[in-house]
Amino acid sequence: MDDENVYSVEQEEPVSGDAAGAPAEGESPMPEEAAAEPEAEPAAGQPAAAGYDESSPKKWFIIHTYSGFEQKVAESLRTRSQAFGFADKIGQILIPTEEVVELRGGKKVTSKRLVYPGYVLVEMEMNRDTDEARKEADKLWHEVKNTPRVTGFVGGGTQPVPLSADEVNSILYRQVSSAERPRPKTTYERNDSVRIVDGPFTNFRGKVDEVNTDRGTLRVMVMIFGRATPVELEFLQVEKE
Repeated sequence: MDDENVYSVEQEEPVSGDAAGAPAEGESPMPEEAAAEPEAEPAAGQPAAAGYDESSPKKWFIIHTYSGFEQKVAESLRTRSQAFGFADKIGQILIPTEEVVELRGGKKVTSKRLVYPGYVLVEMEMNRDTDEARKEADKLWHEVKNTPRVTGFVGGGTQPVPLSADEVNSILYRQVSSAERPRPKTTYERNDSVRIVDGPFTNFRGKVDEVNTDRGTLRVMVMIFGRATPVELEFLQVEKE
C-alpha cells in the first residue's frame, strides 16, 4: 500500500537497542523525519463493526470512490440516506484502516493507513426476491451511485455483488488484529537490498534471504570479515535501498 495513505501518528515509544560490540562500518544516521500527516476521523455515524450477520437482510457491498475522499463519501452517504428516505436500507459504513509501525529517529511510531484506498464498505439491503423488492433495490443502487465522488460498485455484470461472510470477516479481523499488533509499514521480499539502520550492525548492507511475516523478522545476509553471514533482524531495523 502507498505511503501517502498513512494517517495520524498515534503513539511513540523508545526502541531498546541490541547488545553492542559487533563491528560497524560507520556512524548510525538518524532516519529522516516524515512530514506531518492529516488525522483520520471515523466514518460518520459508524458503529463498531461486529462481524458478518448471516440472518440480517443487509449485506456488505464495496463502493468505489475517488481516492482521498473516502471519509467525505461516508458522510455524504449517511446524509443522503436521511434526506432521500433510504436510511432504513443502510447499515454500517466502514472505511477499513490498519495500524502500522515504523522507526523514526530511533523511536517506534504507530500510525493509521487505509487498507483499501478508494473503497468504502457499506451494509445495504438489496433484496431482489420480488418485483417490488427489485424496484426498491434499483432505486437504492441509483441513489448510492449518485452520491458525490462515488464512481460505482465493485462487482461483476450490471448488478452489485455482496461480499461473502469470509471476505467480510477477513477485513474486520485485519482491522482488529492490527490494533492489537501494528503491522510494519514497509514489507520486504527475498533478494531485496537493504541497509541496517538499528542495532549493532547499523550501516551494514545486505540482501534479504528469508522473510517471516508472522514474526515481523528478516534473515539478512551481511558481509562480515569477508564472509556472508546471516543476521536476524526486525522489519523496523532495516530500510530498502
